[in-house]
Amino acid sequence: MQNDQKNLILAMALSLMVIVGWNYFFAKPKVDQARQTTSQLQQLGGKPADPNAPQPETAAVAPVVPTVSRADALAASPRIVIDTKNLSGSLALKGSRLDDLSLKAYRETIDPNSPNIVLLSPSGAQDGYFVDLNYVAPQGVALDLPKADTVWKADGQRLTETTPVTLTYDNGKGLVIKRKISVDEFYMFTVADTVENKGKDAVNFFSNATITRQGEPATSGYAVLHEGFIGVIGADQASTEVTYAQIAKETNKAKVLPVDSYAVGGWLGFTDKYWATAIVPDPARGYKGWFRMFPGFKPQYQTDAFGEQRTLAPGESATLSTRVFAGAKESRVLSYYQNEQGVSKFDMLIDWGWFHFITRPMFWLLETLFALVGNFGVAILLITLIVKILFFPLANKSYASMAKMKIIQPKMKEIQEKYADDKQRQQQEMMNLYRTEKVNPVAGCLPVLLQIPVFFSLYKVLFVAIEMRHAPFFGWIHDLSAPDPTNVFNLFGLINYDPTTLPVFGHLLHLGIWPLIMGVSMWVQMKMNPEPTDPVQKTMFAWMPVIFTFMLGSFPAGLVIYWTWNNLLSVAQQGLIMKRSGAKIELFDNIVGKKK
Repeated sequence: MQNDQKNLILAMALSLMVIVGWNYFFAKPKVDQARQTTSQLQQLGGKPADPNAPQPETAAVAPVVPTVSRADALAASPRIVIDTKNLSGSLALKGSRLDDLSLKAYRETIDPNSPNIVLLSPSGAQDGYFVDLNYVAPQGVALDLPKADTVWKADGQRLTETTPVTLTYDNGKGLVIKRKISVDEFYMFTVADTVENKGKDAVNFFSNATITRQGEPATSGYAVLHEGFIGVIGADQASTEVTYAQIAKETNKAKVLPVDSYAVGGWLGFTDKYWATAIVPDPARGYKGWFRMFPGFKPQYQTDAFGEQRTLAPGESATLSTRVFAGAKESRVLSYYQNEQGVSKFDMLIDWGWFHFITRPMFWLLETLFALVGNFGVAILLITLIVKILFFPLANKSYASMAKMKIIQPKMKEIQEKYADDKQRQQQEMMNLYRTEKVNPVAGCLPVLLQIPVFFSLYKVLFVAIEMRHAPFFGWIHDLSAPDPTNVFNLFGLINYDPTTLPVFGHLLHLGIWPLIMGVSMWVQMKMNPEPTDPVQKTMFAWMPVIFTFMLGSFPAGLVIYWTWNNLLSVAQQGLIMKRSGAKIELFDNIVGKKK
């Protein structure tokens, strides 16, 4: 029974190490193996696809776009300035393209003078990333429609939250398009097109909203986070997630979602760790969602919302409305669009993971506490305290059982020595001892077990929530979502050298002050527990604080602070219970040797 107890504790500890170590040792996995989306590519109900609609497998391969400077690419088109509370940039009149957008509230580093995050860039620039709202004629039909090089006429020079702009296109043959573009105080653009047929013949066309990324997008590469194509293709559907590697494996480099029908409602686009772009089609109109890749020297990735065919008789007009999200994945903003603006399941842009039922409440609690104390680090400390209070009765029983185990440890060793050659008798005597002393050897496992879901959910929140990005604590911790910036291997900055840049083993050399404090707190807690009698287990438990110290060295500082504070609270609680139970705490003796 004693071995069973130790094996159970060891198994849970190793399970926790697997959770912690998965992303540590496999931080750059092959992302094409990260998610399976076959079950998500199911057919949707609706109208049959139009046989005249252009299909992705027949689309021409995009040409290689030469890379020019961002300034030169911006200068290639007359522009309308975009200036809102959260956004700055410009809209290209050539092609009516949204291709220049920066986020005012977010910077590249914690330095307040560092550049703002640039989200969208024009075609041909480094990492071109832009949004087009086009029209396509049926196959084999000649119709003059605006193209990528068409210069639209504008009625204003500045787009703000209170001043929309209207662009006009006239093909000179009776087709006139008036495009009213507005933007809200957050990150959502609304494009309302009025298409009028002043000609003598009927006009047939498809709407096609696209988001394009030129070149291989940079990703963090963690299996715990999806980055790439994402969408809810149909308001009642689950989210579909496709990585860049997965789309590259497709036979024709395209996924048509749904396979052969039009969807109604939902959205689709690209997601990065903290930022996203998404097309939100008119919820009253059907569309097909395409995820595409055009291979080449500079691959191009594209997501399309291809609308149903529209027919305008002479003298008729039609209004088409499309929304475009381009900004930061702030939870409250996404919830606003979902709950107040009717964008179905828009909060799925944030990858809360399979255990979202734990992660989301954790994030909510963090935000609530942050609103009270004004510091996410302090909020983490308070969450740890709240969890300790909630599980106080269970933990008390666990620590009381561990205290009793420590008291009867001499008797246990005596039984092991007496029946060293008779394991069956040894187990029987151990069980009799537990029964006599009223000790539950497994109860001590609960403190470790209870930490696992809290640890995982907090790690996920620190990793994916933009609200945690660049959130300061105190002292040298200026970003709780980043590792402790200090490092013992360069004498905490005294040596101008970054040991983490070393090949192969560099990632093991990220060891700052907080991970060291955490390691010491864990070692103290381990020393207060009954010492394993099995030599192998004793060695593993002795090395566990060292292993965790190195493993957590490169993890977000907020997670290390949580773990340290949890250890200190556990030590205080366990020490008090052991003192009341009469168990001897030999921590000092374990350091300097027993006094005679």
